[in-house]
Amino acid sequence: MIDPIIHSSAAITLIGGGEATTDDLNDVLSLAPICVAADGGVVLALQAGVMPKAVLGDFDSAPAAVLDQIPQSRLHRIDEQDTTDFEKALARIDAPVIVGVGFMGGRIDHQLAALHGLLAFADRPCVLLARDEVILLAPPKIALPTRAGEVVSLFPLADATGRSTGLQWPIKGLNFALGEKIGTSNAATGPMSLQMEKPGLALILPRRLMPDVVAALCQPDAARWPARGR
Repeated sequence: MIDPIIHSSAAITLIGGGEATTDDLNDVLSLAPICVAADGGVVLALQAGVMPKAVLGDFDSAPAAVLDQIPQSRLHRIDEQDTTDFEKALARIDAPVIVGVGFMGGRIDHQLAALHGLLAFADRPCVLLARDEVILLAPPKIALPTRAGEVVSLFPLADATGRSTGLQWPIKGLNFALGEKIGTSNAATGPMSLQMEKPGLALILPRRLMPDVVAALCQPDAARWPARGR
């Protein structure tokens, strides 16, 4: 196991080098004020006037002139190339939830890699901010104040089964699997809940629910997936 570098009893903002604005960052920081940058995400942090508590990654996308503005004690270079900078950061942050900004949008392969990271580090609850949605790996159980008609999409990153309430098309009895069964464009009928048998389902929700998702994952009794062998 990898020893965490950052420990927090509160939610942490993780900034990536993908598409994001200072407004996006400020929205996330209002919920998770401790800021960590994954490699090139340090550029957006400094543009927003935020000094990250730590910068993690192999530093292949963070300009040297930008890194020179960060105290050396906050720079944590990780040279291995078997994981992405997002995964390097997830592995080294111990917090109730990580809220990622700058990981959705831009290159499709980067976005797919971020989704892979959610599953690879299922024990590290993480919510990714997109332009109009938030994306997370569905935890063992969660209840959220969705509104009737809001889109709730479920996309398998691995085989997954579970139960739901408050969805137009309940998921009980369905076996989600790539190439076989997905659950995009479902809809809420009101407040919804999920109970999952194992990690594997990406939950895609309206962006307005970001505060509710973060609050649910930060509850002292929030259920978490166990660490996977890595």
